[in-house]
Amino acid sequence: MQTPDLLTEAGELLPSLVVGGKFINTDFDAYYHGDGLGVVIVLPQGKLYYAPQYFDQVVSDDYLYHLLACEGVDYRHDWHSQANIDKMPFTNIRWQQDTISLYGKTHLVPRISAWYGDAQAYYSYSGIDLKPHAWTKKLLQLNQALGKLCLREFNSVLLNWYRSGKDYMSWHADDEWQLGKNPLIASVSLGASRRFLLRQNSNHANKLELVLTHGSVLVMTGQLQHYWQHSIPKQANCTMSRVNLTFRNVLYTKP
Repeated sequence: MQTPDLLTEAGELLPSLVVGGKFINTDFDAYYHGDGLGVVIVLPQGKLYYAPQYFDQVVSDDYLYHLLACEGVDYRHDWHSQANIDKMPFTNIRWQQDTISLYGKTHLVPRISAWYGDAQAYYSYSGIDLKPHAWTKKLLQLNQALGKLCLREFNSVLLNWYRSGKDYMSWHADDEWQLGKNPLIASVSLGASRRFLLRQNSNHANKLELVLTHGSVLVMTGQLQHYWQHSIPKQANCTMSRVNLTFRNVLYTKP
């Protein structure tokens, strides 16, 4: 199903991100996508689709407010001050802060998350087992909108909420067996702009940096997850929230 109301107007021009067949300030081949909204960046063993403003500001604002809606609390609240964010009366999304065990010690994950999808779309990563919450209307709308771009719809979505630049994502690859051999992962960013870094496993000097802005879309495909890692580093100058939704298809593991 197409949802043109979610897309930016065709008249908006994409910034000049391709120069001489290369992505700006890099040696990576790149070309404009036929949708007029993004560029395709060709990396060794993988490709990226990058659209810095896939969704317009009105739509992006609406989704951000919806995802962070909490009874009696403005979304610009100092969320780091909440000792137990899992108990906050969120209106639409069941946010939680998971824990992870490293070297015999348990730590809070430095971001807030939620897992939604089909009833059988269980998922595990870094020792965290996730049971899906049922799709919401808004999440299904985003899924359908990305389906126009990715030529598929997804059975699950991981929401990561970075309360400020203090929250981050360490270097990793989305290479769990549940995602299949060469997973296609589509992400939507809402809220504060954050740096997105990629580095090649075999040569960390071979890297790429993108800015994921409010309403941007990034799609990772091909063999990328086997040969590259990505991260969201801390940003001391960032005081506002960012929500990132990564749509994916997981192999069903439970009845």
